[in-house]
Amino acid sequence: MPSLYLWEALQRAHDEELANDDGVIIMGEDVGKAGGTYKATLGLWNKYGDQRVIDTPISEGSFTGIAVGASFLGMRPIVEIMSVNFAWLAMDQLMNTAAKVRYMSGGQLTAPIVMRSPGGTAHQLGAQHSARMEKVFMGIAGLRVVTPSTPDQAYGLLKSAVRCGDPVFINEHERMYNLRGEVPDGEHFHPLEGSRLAREGRDVTLFGYNISTWWCTEAAEFLSKEHGIECEVVDLFSLKPLDREGIARSVRKTHRVIIAEEAEAPVGVGSEVMAIINEECFWDLDAAPVRVSALDVPVPYNSGLEHAAIPTEKWVIDAVLKMFGRA
Repeated sequence: MPSLYLWEALQRAHDEELANDDGVIIMGEDVGKAGGTYKATLGLWNKYGDQRVIDTPISEGSFTGIAVGASFLGMRPIVEIMSVNFAWLAMDQLMNTAAKVRYMSGGQLTAPIVMRSPGGTAHQLGAQHSARMEKVFMGIAGLRVVTPSTPDQAYGLLKSAVRCGDPVFINEHERMYNLRGEVPDGEHFHPLEGSRLAREGRDVTLFGYNISTWWCTEAAEFLSKEHGIECEVVDLFSLKPLDREGIARSVRKTHRVIIAEEAEAPVGVGSEVMAIINEECFWDLDAAPVRVSALDVPVPYNSGLEHAAIPTEKWVIDAVLKMFGRA
């Protein structure tokens, strides 16, 4: 299998979907000549032209609205928002129109639109370029939310999202575009629902998604080697809907839970996972679930303060050791 950067996997998926269906278009700021903020559309403007790969003005609400309208007429637009912080400007189109039109029209209209955007904290980008908005999108009825943690997932999730009849938001992480991994040759698709068992374990389940899946995996390897604690790692690639069955299955196996997320804790992914655990398998727990989350502050620009506010694998390790009385 070839080894690709995550951005290369996205570029390949875009290319294949443009070739497969003339109704697929890409819209966004700098997606054309520049090849996208993180090169996910590199070379596609030259190959397919400016009617299929469309550079837009800096007006997220406007071009998202155009994409939603086009989806009503049978097009399958892929919208790239340059930074997820700017998705706020497109929320009316996404939340009040795309996500609700199937229900409000009794199935007469659908909005097969994909919005993908980089988010999370990179390095000293400041509070207005470091948003973690996945929990906002998770709260929108009628919208699917997925988030890749590997190049193979990025490829397969994008292809499945384009072919899906529902609006899909793909939450990518800014620090993962240069992550390299194997992506099989040939066209393939990834489920838009479920979770992935990233590492088997028996003592505690670590739930993560995109970059926090890697914190959990690194923490699990350290804890196994240095402390004999065997952690199970579950990758929550589908955030809406969350995999209730998969979450409960792992908790019933290990009886202890830590949820790692880069976002602030209030009203977040960890809160939803805890609610599922409470509803599905409360009596299987041997300890109270724990969240590892960012501090509830705007992300600082100062490097030292940013480092202090954002979790790492060490935060996960410390949480596990505390849970087992070894802090």
